[in-house]
Amino acid sequence: MRFELRDVNLSRGGQQVLQSVSTEIPPGTTSVVGPSGAGKSTLLRLLNRLADPDRGEIDYNRRPLTEYDPLALRREVALVPQLPALAEGSVGDNIDYAAELAGCPPDCSRALGLAGLEISFADREAAKLSVGEQQRAMLARALAQNPQVLLLDEPTSALDEASRDAIEATLTELRREIDISIVLVSHDPAQARRLGDWVLRLEQGRLIESGPVERVLT
Repeated sequence: MRFELRDVNLSRGGQQVLQSVSTEIPPGTTSVVGPSGAGKSTLLRLLNRLADPDRGEIDYNRRPLTEYDPLALRREVALVPQLPALAEGSVGDNIDYAAELAGCPPDCSRALGLAGLEISFADREAAKLSVGEQQRAMLARALAQNPQVLLLDEPTSALDEASRDAIEATLTELRREIDISIVLVSHDPAQARRLGDWVLRLEQGRLIESGPVERVLT
């Protein structure tokens, strides 16, 4: 298993966000689905220690998450947020900086290719990209760190249908190209069926069901 959660609870501002969540996340693509306010994004942030639970335990690769250095963990378990947050400069600058932080040799063309972008994007200003292009550039920046797991928070929520389909095709191809696990937050069960092998279904901070996509989302 990539992750195992045992009785995970988290509150924020006096409100319970996750309640007694116990589940496993296997290798492959796992979709986390549920309505707004279900705790999906919060669960995602727990997986690379951008937040820690108030109670409960999380293992990553059968080792307690708390034993990992948070910065090293975030390079191995890379989060691509819902809203693009590229640094000033070119797309190539963003990718090279991410690789440098992770101690990886810079390979901008590989990262762009895996994210479905042509090498010409390396010289383009990040601030002048479309939203769909920014999402791909964020993906390329994360991939430059050679992560084992990608955490994707609603990666297509701000995109039109054509851009959404292109991102989904990129993620499918990415799984074919490299050995990587993906944990994808989505409000759309249809997207989870298209992309996921495994599904976690949350409602009001509680895990309602988890298992293979064909069983949970029939």
